[in-house]
Amino acid sequence: MKLAYVRVSAKDQNPERQLVKFRELGIDERYIFVEKQSGKDFDRPRYQAMRLMLREGDLVYIDALDRLGRDYDGIIAEWKAITREINADIVCLDNETLFDSRKFKTMGDFGKVMEDQFLSLLAYVAEQERKKNRQRQAEGIEVARAEGVSFGRPRLEINAVFMQVYAKWKDGQMTATEAMRQAGLSKPTFYRRAKEYEQQAFKEN
Repeated sequence: MKLAYVRVSAKDQNPERQLVKFRELGIDERYIFVEKQSGKDFDRPRYQAMRLMLREGDLVYIDALDRLGRDYDGIIAEWKAITREINADIVCLDNETLFDSRKFKTMGDFGKVMEDQFLSLLAYVAEQERKKNRQRQAEGIEVARAEGVSFGRPRLEINAVFMQVYAKWKDGQMTATEAMRQAGLSKPTFYRRAKEYEQQAFKEN
């Protein structure tokens, strides 16, 4: 059976970008588990519901490895629990060449070694990038506060996908509606993020 796990970090973020991919794969809506919650740990209702449903031979799709979680050790532990204890499989759509557990299984013990290395490397890089982002965010907030800016809302995360669609939208290569869809954001969130990004770029220049 094919299942999918979708996660966005906040309730005002739109999971539609991820959902479209899984629908195109023909995954039944009943087996698409959508979560609007931080990935800091794995104590998430929808994720745990999916884990309880998993059986040997099942295939779990996720959009990217960090949708599974945001903790380096936790990602590795969960991946191994699903692929080696339950004996199900995982496919990360953003990097299927490396992260399709079925491929590693065909390589026997050597495949396990290769899988461990790739998984550790990518999880480590993802975690370090998040730490850098949090540090930059904290530094930016401190600078803004020193300048007398008050924060009624938490800062929004500016990621690579948003920057790409923002650039195309600003250049007239893409409509706002299409930009929102590709970024997976609601209209209010998209415009808030665009404003923040512009303010950030102005300060840096």
